Amino acid sequence: MKDSKTLAYINLFAILGSIPKLCKECVEAREIIKNDKISIGFSVKNGPSATLYFNHGECHMVEGIKKCNIKLCFSTCDKFNGMIDGTVTPIPCKGLLKVMFLLKKFMPLTDILSKYLRATEKDLCDKEFFRVSTLLMFNVITEAMAQIGNHDRIGKASASYITDGDAKIAISGSESAYIAAKNHILTAHHREPDDFDAYMIFESLELARDLFDGKVNAVAAVGLGQVRVGGMISMIDNLNRILDRVSFYLA
Repeated sequence: MKDSKTLAYINLFAILGSIPKLCKECVEAREIIKNDKISIGFSVKNGPSATLYFNHGECHMVEGIKKCNIKLCFSTCDKFNGMIDGTVTPIPCKGLLKVMFLLKKFMPLTDILSKYLRATEKDLCDKEFFRVSTLLMFNVITEAMAQIGNHDRIGKASASYITDGDAKIAISGSESAYIAAKNHILTAHHREPDDFDAYMIFESLELARDLFDGKVNAVAAVGLGQVRVGGMISMIDNLNRILDRVSFYLA
């Protein structure tokens, strides 16, 4: 069974945490919030907390809640996960008078995000949609790897074998990220690393998409040189074990 606390961390930092990337890459999303300066805090009891800041078409997420205009509180991880899957309707514990932003702006943003993350074959025929959808999936997957390594029982076992260092994960010519390991705690950074100890690089957006969708065998892709790996191979090996858990949580 999925661990509800791990899923809550994934839902907050990987799924909702991809809204800043959505706003950067998608004109439709930027248009929705182009006139807004507001923040939404998410607080899950015995679970994660973070704040989304919207500023005239731009967005970023910060872990924790220091100050926000709207605050959504959840008594359990299951209830927060329910909001993500649409079975729980949240009621603000702060900023009730700003609820129209949730209804008219935030919910449409999450609808657009869902469209990109659950793309149909027809959607993916559009080259720009394909590009944005694949970059968002890459963002979700790299963040989910860190959350699984920190909270999932099996993921934590793999993380316990990862020595301190940075592992670059990239799509050649398109996107870079890295996962930093420190005392067996993993942190995803969605940018090019200054330096790295290991790497995993997909040769193209098309190959990355096929791997994400399970259409290509990862081991075979490495053998064919479509995925290049190097550096501290033990780090890549254990990250791959964690990566195997991502599809389990995101299914």
